[in-house]
Amino acid sequence: MDYSKSGGVKPGQNAPRHAEHNAKGSAKNPFGKGADKADLLARMKAAAEARKTTEDDIG
Repeated sequence: MDYSKSGGVKPGQNAPRHAEHNAKGSAKNPFGKGADKADLLARMKAAAEARKTTEDDIG
């Protein structure tokens, strides 16, 4: 068989297989909308407090 005429492998198109549900620039995640640090700290403190109360209840 003459493999010189078979051609090469096509390179990938570098495109995602599907659109992400929270892609940048979409309605759910618009550009320029970043979580501010105060909100992040409040959520972290609430989670730590919830974890501490559940550990106190168990132990």
